[in-house]
Amino acid sequence: MEGLPFLPGNSFKDPTNMRYHRSQSLKYSNGYALPLRPEVGIGGVPITRNQLNEAELDELANFHPTLTYGQAKQAPPTDFIPSHVKLDKKVLRFNGYFTQTIIESPDETYRVRPVELYYYLEDDTIAVFEPHVENSGMPQGKLIKRQKLPKDDEGGTYHWRDINIGMNLTFYGKIFKIVSCDQFTQNFLESEGIIVNPLESVPTDPYIVQRKNASALKTFSTPSSFDKTRQFLELDRKVLRLFCLWDDQDSMFGELRPFILHYYLVDDTLEIREVHKPNDGRDPFPVLIGRHKVPKNRSDIKPSFPLITMEVTDHEIKEYFTPRDFMIGKTVIIYGRRFLVYDCDNFTKSFYYHNFGITDFPAVDVEGMAKELPKMEIPPYNNFGSMEDSLQSCLSLVPQPPKKDFIKMLENDHKVLRFEAAMDSMKPEDRGRRFILAYRLADDMMTIYEPPVRNSGIIGGKFLERTRVAKPGSQPDKPSFYGPQDFYIGAVVEVFKHRFIITSADQYVLKYMEEHKEQFPEQTIESLRQKLGETMITVDKTSTKGGPLTVKRSPGDLENLVRQVRAQLKKIAITDKTRIDEMFLRYDTDRTGYIDANNMRELCRRLQLPTDDDVIISLVSECTNNVEGHIGLEEFRRFVESS
Repeated sequence: MEGLPFLPGNSFKDPTNMRYHRSQSLKYSNGYALPLRPEVGIGGVPITRNQLNEAELDELANFHPTLTYGQAKQAPPTDFIPSHVKLDKKVLRFNGYFTQTIIESPDETYRVRPVELYYYLEDDTIAVFEPHVENSGMPQGKLIKRQKLPKDDEGGTYHWRDINIGMNLTFYGKIFKIVSCDQFTQNFLESEGIIVNPLESVPTDPYIVQRKNASALKTFSTPSSFDKTRQFLELDRKVLRLFCLWDDQDSMFGELRPFILHYYLVDDTLEIREVHKPNDGRDPFPVLIGRHKVPKNRSDIKPSFPLITMEVTDHEIKEYFTPRDFMIGKTVIIYGRRFLVYDCDNFTKSFYYHNFGITDFPAVDVEGMAKELPKMEIPPYNNFGSMEDSLQSCLSLVPQPPKKDFIKMLENDHKVLRFEAAMDSMKPEDRGRRFILAYRLADDMMTIYEPPVRNSGIIGGKFLERTRVAKPGSQPDKPSFYGPQDFYIGAVVEVFKHRFIITSADQYVLKYMEEHKEQFPEQTIESLRQKLGETMITVDKTSTKGGPLTVKRSPGDLENLVRQVRAQLKKIAITDKTRIDEMFLRYDTDRTGYIDANNMRELCRRLQLPTDDDVIISLVSECTNNVEGHIGLEEFRRFVESS
């Protein structure tokens, strides 16, 4: 095959070759691992050795030369192999045990725990393992991880020469006794000239022996015929529902509280739920006793039971509640609380009939058993604040604002009934005083305003803040407030010890009463018609709503108010004549030379003068005879300067 190209079909395999392993590539030389390299000769050709035939090789192997010419050459030393290579994966295995002292248990004083000791010759380390025992309840496995273990306080460590059968080895305060070893360990120790002691056995654990003897003498009782699986399949989702009362009247502020007791037949557990009523004042926690098995007497346990350190379990409880304990009319004590069972549902009655043969289920009347709770009495009104605000302090611990009628407020928003009133007083200085009484339909509150009168000695302005006024003689706990039906011509209104007589009204009052005739008597509406008269005047209000406004004017009732407004304007003209023109030009924005009723209303509002509709209409009629209600500059000057 030499000289053939390396192409498919030109190479052949030796069919007799059975070894396909990789050849060794390392060798040890003076204790060091070096790679093997083929020796090459001249031209890079490898030097082949052992070219002799078998006969020559046998002759050389059996040839023993004799010393003829001096001493023969010394044979070369063998290759050095380090100890970690020579002793790699060589482990000595010993079997032993150690005893563990038990202090807390009265049944045993110590335990015997077998171990296996492994000595690694490679680096003189030791590892200790404990074989796993199923369900032993003790941590087992690796007790001491692989390491060099100290032998004394001088820094010495254990060596394989220090270990033999029958010896006690102390590792970190624990004493391990060696009782046996495997065959490899025994051969190794004997090859090193150590005499191996005879084998011993691990002593038996006295607690294990005691348990075996007890299990042999253990007696078995016949299993109960009760089947939990059958109970689950037949009684699942079947609950007894009983109505009961918690009788807590013996304690302070105690009462009868209704509860519902649910008894779950699937696992003999029960729960008690509270029956809440609207505004009962109790926290919204429905469950009084959670679902679990309830013992009849939790305190009936052995006096030697350590209640301080251990909890009571099913082994200490002697008896639990059963359906037989809950009969109608019977009082049951559950965790110190007395529950009276007074009724049950139909399923519970059917269960008691089929299982206990009970046919009569008379319900207990519990209506008259509860104590009569004291009723809250509203204290008398102390005249501080409004009646509604003071009442809220009696109804709740944290007072809340009084509730308002929002529908009424939305329907009657910005609707005000204005009346003219005179004060009825015994004092001569109060007889001629005139007032504007405004009644708000949105919240039934009243405001009284007194127009200022020059040289009267009385400061005009707001006489009464917005408030609800109660009628005289009404009870403080149930006051009767003034309504729109109480205001008519000639009516007497008493406001906080002050008497007012209604003398006139706004045109809007008559319009409102005519639109709501069902709310007012016919005499009231007729009196307003006679008082206001039938004189008509048309005022242009195109600047606000774009349509004419028709109002009525009385022939002489508003002369005093018009005279007061004219006096205030004349006072301004005397001090500064140019200010009258400036006021007129301020509202004549289009420079047409005229102002209307709306401008006159705004002028009076700025000067803090009355702005009622009847007053404004009277002012416009006094200023001009124009049908459209336009006031010129000269007319306005003449109105102000005239006496």
